[in-house]
Amino acid sequence: MITRLVFFHLSVCSKMMSIGLCLLLLTSCVSPPSNIPISSRTRPATVTWGTHTVQRGETLYTIAWRYGQEFKRLAAINGIRAPYTIYPGQKLRLGGQARTQTVARKPSPKKTVAASSQARSTGVESASNKKRSISTKGAQSVSGGKVRWQWPASGKVIARFSTSGQLYKGVAIAGRIGEPVNATAGGKVVYSGAGLTGYGNLVIIRHNSSYLSAYAHNKTLLVSEGDTVKAGQKIAELGSTGTNEPKLHFEIRRDGKPVDPLLFLPNR
Repeated sequence: MITRLVFFHLSVCSKMMSIGLCLLLLTSCVSPPSNIPISSRTRPATVTWGTHTVQRGETLYTIAWRYGQEFKRLAAINGIRAPYTIYPGQKLRLGGQARTQTVARKPSPKKTVAASSQARSTGVESASNKKRSISTKGAQSVSGGKVRWQWPASGKVIARFSTSGQLYKGVAIAGRIGEPVNATAGGKVVYSGAGLTGYGNLVIIRHNSSYLSAYAHNKTLLVSEGDTVKAGQKIAELGSTGTNEPKLHFEIRRDGKPVDPLLFLPNR
C-alpha cells in the first residue's frame, strides 16, 4: 500500500513538472523580441502631476510625447499659445487647470523693449502682426482637412501595435540601412533629433490639430524642426539607432494617444 502511494505521488509530481516546463516553453515562444524600443517595452502611464524643467533641445511636443499627454492640453495648462515656444530652464506644470494663454518669452527684457520700440518707430509691427494672423488662419484651415495616409517605408511589418500584454505603440517595418523613410502625410516637422530614449534618431510630424506621426531609429535625418513636408517626401534614411537591427519604428498618435497605424495606412 505504501509503495503504491509513493508511486502515485511521484507520478503526479512528474506530470506537474512536465506541465510547468511546457508552459515555460510556450511563454518563451510568444515573448516579444528584446529589440523593441525601450520606450515601448513598458506601459507608459499618462503623467498629469508635478512639473518638468525644460532641457536644451526639448520642444513642447517631445515633452508631451514623453508624458503621454496631448500637446495642446500641456500648452493650455501652462498658458502657452502657438507657436508653442519654450526655453531651457522653464518649468512646465504637467497637471492642473488651463491658464490664460500667453507667449513664452526668453528672459531678455532690454532686447525685447528695443525690438518693440524699433518695430513701432518703423510701422512694421502692425503689418507683421496682420501678416502673421493671415498665415495662422490659413494653416488652421489646412490642418483641419482630412489626413491622407501613406506607408512610410516599403518593408515588411515585423511587429504590430498592441495594447494588451506586452505593449507596442506602433509598428516596426523591416528594411536595409539607408533605405528611404517617407512622410506618411503632409505636415510640419515638430521634432528632429535624438533626445527621446529608446527612439534613436527620431522625426515627429504634426499633420493637424489631432494627429502626429513619428519615425524612429533612423540612420540620417533629412528634415529639421519647422520644415513643412509633403506626403511621400523623403525625411530620413532607415537605420538602427536606439535598437539592434535595421528597421523603422512608426507611430501615429491621436490627441496624444498611440493608435494602431494599420487602421489608417492603406492596404498593400
